[in-house]
Amino acid sequence: MTVIEALVAALGEGVVAFDAESRDRQSRDLSTVPAARPLAVLRPRTTAEVATALGICHAHGQGVVPQGGRTGVSGGAVPRPADIVLCLDRLSGIEAIDTAAATMTVLAGTPLETVQGAARDAGFLCPLDLGARGTCAIGGNIATNAGGNRVVRYGMTRQMVLGLEVVLADGTVLDMLNTMIKNNAGPDLKQLFIGSEGSLGVITRAVLKLEPLPVSSATAFCGLAGLDAAIAFLGRARSGLSGLLSSFEIMWPGYYDLIIGTPAGSGATGVRPPLEGRHGMYILIEAQGGEPAADADRFERFLEACLEDGLIEDAAIAQSGEAARAFWGVRDAVIEFNALLGQRVEFDLGLPIGRIGTCTRAIEASLRQSWPDARIIWYGHLGDGNIHLQVAVPSVRPHPDHAIDEIVYDHLREHGGTITAEHGLGTLKAPWLAHCRTPAEITLMHGLKRTLDPMGILNPGKVLVDGAT
Repeated sequence: MTVIEALVAALGEGVVAFDAESRDRQSRDLSTVPAARPLAVLRPRTTAEVATALGICHAHGQGVVPQGGRTGVSGGAVPRPADIVLCLDRLSGIEAIDTAAATMTVLAGTPLETVQGAARDAGFLCPLDLGARGTCAIGGNIATNAGGNRVVRYGMTRQMVLGLEVVLADGTVLDMLNTMIKNNAGPDLKQLFIGSEGSLGVITRAVLKLEPLPVSSATAFCGLAGLDAAIAFLGRARSGLSGLLSSFEIMWPGYYDLIIGTPAGSGATGVRPPLEGRHGMYILIEAQGGEPAADADRFERFLEACLEDGLIEDAAIAQSGEAARAFWGVRDAVIEFNALLGQRVEFDLGLPIGRIGTCTRAIEASLRQSWPDARIIWYGHLGDGNIHLQVAVPSVRPHPDHAIDEIVYDHLREHGGTITAEHGLGTLKAPWLAHCRTPAEITLMHGLKRTLDPMGILNPGKVLVDGAT
């Protein structure tokens, strides 16, 4: 009996799909990795069906690629033609909200925006937030340890997860649905699966720690002289706003000019400039709290003091929710990069904040030495040291992706950074793992993979690859 026949016999054709339309739909994610039509698509409705499916695939040595919302940009959800896709979109829904403990139990296929809405309706905040909120699934967020816009205050997804239910490669179900903040009864096994990108097990349920719902929000768009001023501004915000600081986004002038388009604004993106004139760096800062009047006054006094001291050159404070969304529209316009830049290489870099300037300048100098006409766009989450980079070389075809990777990652290694801060390794970044992890660490990672997935069926060809440089 073939693996497909065994899956159909055990799960039925309502779960197993091998028609062209279903296979095409699950053939890619948002990365530049080419689409590949999988052998079949599984859409289980329960954890038991996930366990049955994996048990059969394990017995047949069949590669399985777990998929959530397929919004990743590292190729972690792209199958190979011989793989079976395990789509978790039917495992969706909020199972429980414990208002006393401030926790939520949720199925892995639930869209992040649904999780956020359920938390808000119950009077809480799900602090994880990213641009793909309407499409990405919470299981995928956990599997990639997603970052997003509020890491500076709440941390990565890892900090929000209290418990997990995970199905191992052989179909074993691990019930680790802990609901307590304190639980030191042995090693915290759930941590093995957070950020493992579906290569060690398939997440089917999660217990999330919720936060108090902010009732005040203040947002400002600021112009500064340069990166040194931005880093000093961050330090001042951490102390001056204390626990209110929730976002601290940075945009280099090249990013701002690309998005705004012209000094008059309304360029290719239709985004209006929040500030008059041009500056050496731009910061979008947000503070959230529990006392609307007092928090707004504190935020304004903080910015006034920074202006008086010359730390920032100009600032616009959002006077409404609509104005705040317009400010965020400048930062969220990254969705326009396909139209604005065309073919390019994307980077998700993590650096110690004090080394960002030296490293970014060295990278840009090397890139321009090789390709003087390169379009180099910097932006990111300064509050947590996560800097994004887009590099396009329109004059060279085929596009020099590998050569660009080599320049960027060599400088990153020299400055003690990481090749991926929040988007995972997937297919695109896995070959460069040794640039930021030691041989001993990589050996241990391979050992864990062999222990938990001895047949190597889970997300094959991703995360850990032989010969990583």
